[in-house]
Amino acid sequence: MSDTELNKDLILREQLALQRTRLANQSTFLSFLRSAMYFLIAGLSIHNFYTVGSGLVIELFLFGFAALLFIMGFINYSYQLRLIKKSEIHVGAYKVEYLLKKK
Repeated sequence: MSDTELNKDLILREQLALQRTRLANQSTFLSFLRSAMYFLIAGLSIHNFYTVGSGLVIELFLFGFAALLFIMGFINYSYQLRLIKKSEIHVGAYKVEYLLKKK
């Protein structure tokens, strides 16, 4: 195996690792969204179950928690996406240094 084939293989592995990381980040965001929707549905169920204001505190808590989960999920997704984009610049960055050392 030549040096250029080895280098291309390493770059491909790094790109695939970044793609897996992106997919994991999206999956995590969707998990936050799903959980927020569960709490939202629970709040709506409490609203329909209690016709009088006795379930209002529980309902508001569930709605607030759903909103908090969604916001936390979005912030986490944005932060991780920024870190992933930052790390993309390092893919193949060693290529020039590696080839210069060989000469």
